[in-house]
Amino acid sequence: MSLAIVHSRAGQGIEAPPVTVEVHLANGLPGLSIVGLPETAVKESKDRVRGALLNSQFEFPLKRITINLAPADLPKEGGRFDLPIALGILAASGQVPTQALEGYEFAAELALSGELRPFQGVLPLAIQTRRQGRRLVVAQANAREAALVNGLDIHPASHLLEVCAHLQGRQSLPLQAPESPAPTPEQADLADIHGQAHAKRALEIAAAGQHSLLLMGPPGTGKTLLASRLPGILPPMTEQEALEAAAVQSISAQGFRPEHWGRRPFRAPHHTASAVALVGGGSQPRPGEISLAHHGVLFLDELPEFERKVLEVLREPLESGHITISRAARQASFPARFQLIAAMNPCPCGHLGDPEGRCRCTPAQIQRYQARISGPLLDRIDMQLDMPRPPRTALHPGERPKEAEKSARVRARVIQARARQMQRAGKPNALLDNHQLTRHCRLAAGERQLLEQAMDKLRLSMRAYHRILKLARTIADLAGSEHIATPHLTEALGFRRLDRLGHVNQGTPAALIE
Repeated sequence: MSLAIVHSRAGQGIEAPPVTVEVHLANGLPGLSIVGLPETAVKESKDRVRGALLNSQFEFPLKRITINLAPADLPKEGGRFDLPIALGILAASGQVPTQALEGYEFAAELALSGELRPFQGVLPLAIQTRRQGRRLVVAQANAREAALVNGLDIHPASHLLEVCAHLQGRQSLPLQAPESPAPTPEQADLADIHGQAHAKRALEIAAAGQHSLLLMGPPGTGKTLLASRLPGILPPMTEQEALEAAAVQSISAQGFRPEHWGRRPFRAPHHTASAVALVGGGSQPRPGEISLAHHGVLFLDELPEFERKVLEVLREPLESGHITISRAARQASFPARFQLIAAMNPCPCGHLGDPEGRCRCTPAQIQRYQARISGPLLDRIDMQLDMPRPPRTALHPGERPKEAEKSARVRARVIQARARQMQRAGKPNALLDNHQLTRHCRLAAGERQLLEQAMDKLRLSMRAYHRILKLARTIADLAGSEHIATPHLTEALGFRRLDRLGHVNQGTPAALIE
């Protein structure tokens, strides 16, 4: 038979669209051509495949070989098609039974010796292969990552000869054992931070409802330490969340490490990061920091030091939970459901409001500094909190509290509150849409009047109004209350530290209302 069909998959963002490798042998001058929109690495596979077949003691057909990678309009890149192309040539020339290829998908790069080499992005491919109901043959180095997908038969191989022996029925390839998740290492504990009870409370609320949080205070008040403790109090990831987060990391430049399975990402890009580094991009689109933080935490320290145009690209992903990168030749979409935690100083020198009067910044300098964060972006941050300098007694170990609350106790409360939210609406409170907001965040007459007064006093937008409702709903969930009461709403209002660009409120919203 002069025609063989082998199944494989391409890489397109976090998707892995199917690719049918069709190999046809015809009479004529010997030659090999690859069609179907192959990139340079795919075009070069003909030399790798020829060398691998000859060095594995197979016969390379002296015929006109045409390889079609269908669909023709889907770009193909990387060395993952080496193995299916080699098997297609062997099947079309009768050296491997054609019917044995059914029910399998193949993906691996070939060395000239015939050894199988890993490729980047095997996890999205494995997820799609399971949905198709086929088995997967990959290089040994890719098998552990692919085994994170439950319900998929994975055959690891180290050489082309092993794959051919399996297809010929001479020696079966082993099945990769399911990858058991590694135990999550201990996270940094909240008990290490002394004082800042109000900030710890804000962190607990943010974790319970997946709310965004801005910490503002002078240097050395523990903003970065608090942010680094957030992953330790977040609820455990579901299998679907872990797969989605791992799939994004699998196609990134760093790749996915199986020992990180089930661990919520914590990304902290430097303030010199570009917009492309933050949201992703490139001629062949790759995920950025917001996608690598999918189902995890994106921490932006020194928020005003980021370029204004870099921060503005966060506005749409914060609302939609995904990012679409368009280029002239292709388009790719990546998930970006991250929890934003940001930190900033109140002024350029960082000492605004210091009781000792150390701040020497002029009002114009302070306004320019705070104006680096646009009003629309600030409006999308649920919680805005002042962090004062801790008392000097916290510096003396003998005077510290003996029993500081550990992250495990806080996490238990967070898990209970999140469970209430998932049972009620199927999602965290921060993600409620308008219909769900109307249904689950109803206010009594007194609470509605209180919130309307706050709207007038603080000149809040409708987006801020909705975010305050969601925040109050989370506070009520932490308290085990079915309804939003005045204390819950007042506490939520207290977290609106900045109500518009360049305006710093003096006192709490409750004090302003009174």
